[in-house]
Amino acid sequence: MREDAIQIAYIAAAVLFIFGLKGMSSPRTARRGIIWAGVGMLVATAITFATPEMGNFLWMTPALLIGGAVAYVAARRVAMTDMPQMVAIYNGMGGGAAALIAAAEFMRPETMSASFAVLGIAGALIGSVSFSGSMIAFAKLQGIIKKSFLFPGQNIVNLLVLAASVVLAVIIALQHTGTMGGNETLTLIAFFVVSLLYGVLMTLPIGGADMPVVISLYNALTGLAVGFEGYVLGNGALIIAGIVVGAAGTLLTQLMARAMNRSLGNVLFAGFGAAGGQELTDIEGTMKETSPDDAAITMAFGQKVIIVPGYGMAVAQAQHKVWELAKLLGERGIQVKFAIHPVAGRMPGHMNVLLAEAGVPYDMIFDLDEINGEFPTADAAIVIGANDVVNPAARDDPGSPIYGMPILDVDKAQQAFVIKRGRGAGFAGIENKLFYADNTRMVYGDAQEVASKLIAGVKKV
Repeated sequence: MREDAIQIAYIAAAVLFIFGLKGMSSPRTARRGIIWAGVGMLVATAITFATPEMGNFLWMTPALLIGGAVAYVAARRVAMTDMPQMVAIYNGMGGGAAALIAAAEFMRPETMSASFAVLGIAGALIGSVSFSGSMIAFAKLQGIIKKSFLFPGQNIVNLLVLAASVVLAVIIALQHTGTMGGNETLTLIAFFVVSLLYGVLMTLPIGGADMPVVISLYNALTGLAVGFEGYVLGNGALIIAGIVVGAAGTLLTQLMARAMNRSLGNVLFAGFGAAGGQELTDIEGTMKETSPDDAAITMAFGQKVIIVPGYGMAVAQAQHKVWELAKLLGERGIQVKFAIHPVAGRMPGHMNVLLAEAGVPYDMIFDLDEINGEFPTADAAIVIGANDVVNPAARDDPGSPIYGMPILDVDKAQQAFVIKRGRGAGFAGIENKLFYADNTRMVYGDAQEVASKLIAGVKKV
């Protein structure tokens, strides 16, 4: 009876995870989805204490309390600009936890079945790669690692390291099924060292512009690792939750790569963005600066304005001022829409989260396919801290590293205003042809300060 109640609780937790993930697929239901998933995690954690033969409560309880307290404080204090780093590091922790579960199981002297050994060591490999890779992604996003690392023959070296980890994984599986002898502890240590090394080597050469895809990929890997280890532990909640997260992360990774018109292999192995981009001499025209007051006049006398947010808006925490500007324009009878590129920001959905935080209605937010046809009819398009996702070179310059990537057609608006902190290239290191177009005017400054000046300028008109 007790076992049945535990399994029912695990299934209930898994169902809550699924509903939570479903809720997080839309900004309208994301908050509810997070609550459902949180309740599911609470149920799964609480019922684990009732598992027969469970011990080490004196270690488990303080660990849960300390971990919960750290997570609560971190979540309350983290800035929206640092949310991608938090996603990366927490995702890495999930992969690391899966790897540690496998390590604990393989340190037992008992012989296990072939299915347990194979899935257990596969989860250990995937979890280790996800952990170390996510830590490097965190360091890049946080600015601790300020550049990508490329060297001749890097992909071959990476392949050899991966092959070594797979060979060690096979040896461990054979040792624990009683097929092969040897020093199991030494083999296990070597396996984890090589697997962690592969995660580091795989992530180091990846350019900053690809971070949304990488974060999504590691999310998928963590889910898969958790699902495998759930099978080893006989935990239905872990199996279901892990496989659901793995499947969702895989689909999201494919969508993100498609949004950049690149294969996943190209993202992982091409080193895009790591070696710099176009030189200024490749761009025709000059940047033309204007004042916030002049930009405000153009918008105030227009009929349609499209706002394109980017990471610069996040850095300046300008989303509330931008929404205030949008409301002010709306009160004057001007149609205002927000255009979101799938890979804008540093993680999937980054801009949607910021706009939702500011209170922007969901029916004013449009994705690339929905909004691109409206740019030619827009009197003004305002780009706030975005760069690579509005670069016309992706559409009309075969020599550009981002050629073929779908972009927001800001250059087709009657007038484009680009709010930018400085004259540097974007996160991918590529000069933006939009900035040099005849119908583009640059408004330099902090996004929040410029937005405040635009608000004041519109009120004067």
